[in-house]
Amino acid sequence: MKQLFFITMLLFTANTYAAVDAKNDWDGTSLSDDLIKKIQEAQYQYKKCVSDEMQKPEYQTLESKESTGKIIKQCEPSLAKMRAIYLAEKVPGEVADRHLKKMRIQTIRNVLQNMMYGEAARKAGQQK
Repeated sequence: MKQLFFITMLLFTANTYAAVDAKNDWDGTSLSDDLIKKIQEAQYQYKKCVSDEMQKPEYQTLESKESTGKIIKQCEPSLAKMRAIYLAEKVPGEVADRHLKKMRIQTIRNVLQNMMYGEAARKAGQQK
């Protein structure tokens, strides 16, 4: 009897989780070509902002972690615009935030790596 009750409860629980997942599903193929172009343009603007900030001489004198943090903070408004584009097209916030987080992390890694290379090159040149 206990086994039958346990199996029934297990099936009921699995069915409940399936219903919750169905509500949170989102069809990624529903993005329009116009939205994709807007997102790509916003990504380009974000990466351009980061690149332009990296070229500024005041970041060359700072430690690489500190300069990376300041560069990323300067370009945060670009990501906010991209999030607004997503939300205007009814993309779930979780999906938009996940994409923006992924992009931010990749950018931070690239910027930090470049700043560390620059810092190492400057130190190597100073030690001669």
